[in-house]
Amino acid sequence: MEPGTLDVSSTRSEFPALHQSVAGSPLTYLDNSATTQRPQSVLDAVNAFYSHDNANVHRGDHQLSQRATEAYENARKTLAAWLNATPQEVVFTKGCTEALNLVAASWGGANLRPGDTVLVSTMEHHSNIVPWQQIAGHTGATVEPIPVSDSIELDLEALKARLAKGDVRAVAVKAVCNVGGTINPVAEVARLAHAHGAVVVVDAAQALAHEQVDVQAWDADFVALTAHKAYGPMGIGALYGKSSLLAAMPPYQTGGGMVRGVSFEKTNFADPPERFEAGTPNVAGAIGFGEAVRFLQKVGVENAARHETCLARRAEELLEEVPGLKVYGKAKHKAGIVSFTLDAAHPHDVGTVLNEYGVAVRTGHHCCMPLMKRLGIAATTRASFACYNNDEDVERLVRAVHKAKELFS
Repeated sequence: MEPGTLDVSSTRSEFPALHQSVAGSPLTYLDNSATTQRPQSVLDAVNAFYSHDNANVHRGDHQLSQRATEAYENARKTLAAWLNATPQEVVFTKGCTEALNLVAASWGGANLRPGDTVLVSTMEHHSNIVPWQQIAGHTGATVEPIPVSDSIELDLEALKARLAKGDVRAVAVKAVCNVGGTINPVAEVARLAHAHGAVVVVDAAQALAHEQVDVQAWDADFVALTAHKAYGPMGIGALYGKSSLLAAMPPYQTGGGMVRGVSFEKTNFADPPERFEAGTPNVAGAIGFGEAVRFLQKVGVENAARHETCLARRAEELLEEVPGLKVYGKAKHKAGIVSFTLDAAHPHDVGTVLNEYGVAVRTGHHCCMPLMKRLGIAATTRASFACYNNDEDVERLVRAVHKAKELFS
């Protein structure tokens, strides 16, 4: 199967970090689920802000502040349009983790009560488990897992049965599993949850760079996003929330920039999204995020997804020929992620050997310890693909894994 229609050579040339050697070999960067590299356009946008427009946003009468404010709010508009949302529904955060904590603390703190249940899929990243546990401890609610199959797919029948009990107030799922690559049926989960009066919170950290995230089509109530897994800067992300829900939520943090007026008698809070953006924002990060979205628009996220999936499936086929290697995640709908274990070798040792051949992968539990327990393992080695990866990257990965197999046999 040939990769999708993508000019990989041209795309790859836009990423300065890829043009280097590691341990005497060309860098083979396959750690994209942890963070992608950045194209020159994103680097230039961030540098231009700090070099030319550096000023704090909002309430500044001077020209630099006005330019910074315009760029910051234009980034919000760009991201909102990409998500099929309105700018008022997009809150800038430090990343996906803060966005999920915001929802759990603010919406959960205001709405959860003793006897309520939050359903969280077994494949969730810790950032979509721990915040719910924390707020449940304060409100008296409980957190229960949604089962997954051996192929790392949601058990929708179990979800239906649990929703029917009538005590579920929220359902938290990820759009794409960062271990097995499973693409979850978010719209179907939302339909089922809404039929029972539950809100749906989606961790889209792995989705933004690999599928068109359309919040209207998903009909999710909250969607958490991060830039650094989608060719943008670290330290910036966003929360999409339906306007009616955001308007009813109390602030997550307080301070400057999120108030209408303050006196010692009373404080009046601003409307969303400003209500949830206390303090000086990451202006450069937001601008870089907007530029990353423009990069995705140029490349074509569907083209990138086809290309990445083809590379991952080819890698999976070749890796499964290695004696003693097992691939985890056999979902029908998968993104470009391949997680595996190798007999007689801990994943950390495999990753160390691969690094000696210039191959960068991620090893460990991937912040998914409940899923690892469900699979009966402690960790995996994970190779994850991006739009700039090519056939040579697959070949280098497979050769390096064979070397690891020989070393540990």
